[in-house]
Amino acid sequence: MSAETQVAEHVAEHAPNASEYIVHHLHHLSTAPQKFIVDFSVFNLDTLFWSVAMGLVTLLILGLAARRASSGVPTRFQALVEMVVEMVEDQSKSIVHGDRTFIAPLALTVFIWVLLMNSLDFLPVDLPHKFFAFTGLDELLHLHNHRIVPTADLNGTLGMSFGVLLLMLYYGIKVKGIGGFAHELIAAPFGDKLVLAPFNLAINLIEYAAKFVSLGMRLFGNMYAGELLFMLIALLGATSMPALWGAHFVAGLLWAIFHILIVILQAFIFMMLTLVYIGQAHEGH
Repeated sequence: MSAETQVAEHVAEHAPNASEYIVHHLHHLSTAPQKFIVDFSVFNLDTLFWSVAMGLVTLLILGLAARRASSGVPTRFQALVEMVVEMVEDQSKSIVHGDRTFIAPLALTVFIWVLLMNSLDFLPVDLPHKFFAFTGLDELLHLHNHRIVPTADLNGTLGMSFGVLLLMLYYGIKVKGIGGFAHELIAAPFGDKLVLAPFNLAINLIEYAAKFVSLGMRLFGNMYAGELLFMLIALLGATSMPALWGAHFVAGLLWAIFHILIVILQAFIFMMLTLVYIGQAHEGH
């Protein structure tokens, strides 16, 4: 038996099955071993890295657009950015009735940031692992796990929704005052009666919690499902049946095209809900 044949048999013998392949790609590069319990001392480094990286790219894009803006014939880049800015401005104007000096730029930043993070899903799922293996970083720095898409991590999406929750509380207090905000918590929606105060408070706390959880879960669920589908399609290309290789290419192409709509739509929905929740904080019950 030749050496090449022995190597091929060794690789085939130790190759992961479908379940092991998917489970491996769903693990994060963390500061501690993955656990199925809540541990706030553990950080998913890959989620943090790609979130910050896409945030910097967002600032770079907006900064370039601001510096290159001109009153003459716009370039394609300027025209694209102006279309997005006008769309966000129109939505913020119709939803938030108040000072939008900070809110409109925030919505624009959120839309582009989430869009870029979602778009990372188009990169091959094996790209980080192939890169680490090629450079030797997997053994040198123990980089055996890495997930590219930050919005497919519940920690990342709930972190963003927590920021929106803080903004809701901030604008609620800023617009209504501390006394008015506290009074609304115990007086709405059932009425300003002492006996109804506990029920009003419970309803309002549940409402804030539901907004916080649903905002993060919606984005996470859609992107996590999309990531799983890309992995399942990738498994078709790993089969030894040539008839499935064409199916792998066609399925991957069709899902990537359809996923473009999902990536844009989920970024738009997250931005819109951010505006809606902040807009509700400006209004009373």
